[in-house]
Amino acid sequence: MNSLDLRADHRQSQTLSPRLQHAVRLLQMSSLDFAAMLRDTAGRNPFLEVEDGEVPPEPMSGEAPAVPAAGLEADTAEGAAELSLPAGDLTGPADGGDRDLWAADTGAGQRRPEDGELEAMALMAVETSLTAHLHGQLNVMPLTGRDRALAGMVVESLDDDGYLRTPLEELLAVTGLDPLPELQEMQIALKLVQSLDPAGVGARDVGECLLLQLPAIDCEATRALARAIVTEHLPALAARDTAALARALGESPARVEAVCDRIRRLDPRPGWRFGASDVAYVVPDVIVKKVRGEWSVQLNPAIVPRLRLNEVYAKLFQRHRSTANVELGEHLQEARWTLRNVEQRFSTILDVAEAIVRRQHAFLDYGTMAMKPLGLKEIADEVGIHESTVSRVTNNKYMATPVGVLELKYFFSRAMVSANGSACSGTAIRGLVKDIIEAEKPEAPLSDAEITRQLAAQGLVVARRTVTKYRQMLKIDAVERRRRVA
Repeated sequence: MNSLDLRADHRQSQTLSPRLQHAVRLLQMSSLDFAAMLRDTAGRNPFLEVEDGEVPPEPMSGEAPAVPAAGLEADTAEGAAELSLPAGDLTGPADGGDRDLWAADTGAGQRRPEDGELEAMALMAVETSLTAHLHGQLNVMPLTGRDRALAGMVVESLDDDGYLRTPLEELLAVTGLDPLPELQEMQIALKLVQSLDPAGVGARDVGECLLLQLPAIDCEATRALARAIVTEHLPALAARDTAALARALGESPARVEAVCDRIRRLDPRPGWRFGASDVAYVVPDVIVKKVRGEWSVQLNPAIVPRLRLNEVYAKLFQRHRSTANVELGEHLQEARWTLRNVEQRFSTILDVAEAIVRRQHAFLDYGTMAMKPLGLKEIADEVGIHESTVSRVTNNKYMATPVGVLELKYFFSRAMVSANGSACSGTAIRGLVKDIIEAEKPEAPLSDAEITRQLAAQGLVVARRTVTKYRQMLKIDAVERRRRVA
């Protein structure tokens, strides 16, 4: 008969404490995310404070505070000059009749009209959305209320590209007009919107967008040939198949190529000209400079947080600690732990960056072809940390070099052995592939197989699929799309 019994086994296993797991997550963050996390922590922790600039001196009794000149700097022998407002100017008018005018003249951060200047923010251009731009044109047209409402409905239905993706039949039921508009009225409203600036707006597909922009071509013969290409041979135009277009149109390849180049200068997304575009900014974590013939690495001062422990609060808490303020004790412990993590994070980033520069200094001196093969283990052994830590440090971290801002992972690549037995990095081969393609003849571009043969002639045995992968990483079109007619 089976019986149940309990046994205790002693085993050793490596586990990460919650704090260590949090420290690992902090190390993997980008500089922007890490700064946002620190601002959030400092905002709710009374023992942490952010070091600002120098605190301006307090004004004497009866004196007005000094107001710095916006956008002006005056360098004198005594230092930076300051503008001071008399005390009487701060009180405003005695009576209430001109109080609104006073408030308008002395708005926050603005100069009064008699100063003859405006603040810098008042001179910045305001982004105009596509819908606002189109509504502004409709408002100055002699339209009836019904026509303006239908055209406005079309404008509000456009996407960010400036296209009308919604069928006109679906817009009929949501206009809110009585009587309901007919399809012909909506088509007239669409034609009205398509006549507005920018050209091509209100199109329902790429072909219609290009057709709306063809009137900008001055030459009538070129415009007619471009219309035939867009309406009947748009797939061949996208595939850059000049030979097929020339045969179908009965024109010379050179003539067709010139017209296709003119079509490609049209804007397939007219809506992108308006509105704020999302720009991804990269803040370098380290800066590399050459000082006296040697490459020097330093942390970017812009990303180093000026965070410190409030010693006054910490001493007061230590002096009056009791069981009633356990939460404050946790805040103090978190503050000290946060400062240690900040120091450890940036020291690790600096150590890894210095090790990378020591091994890849030839790349900084001579370019991509001098890039050496480099693995995470080599840097980990040199710095004295684990490979996974190096991987986290190089994730979303950037280095500002004389050749551009590069991600730390850019400097790592596996070794590829050449015919003479020497090792070559994948980055160097990518650079060589780019140089070969840039040197090719436009009318006779090289295929990936031909590039592979040229690399083999130079002693670099690389598979064709690897060349294809490198070409795609460089965002270079295939051979058919690169071919041009002389």
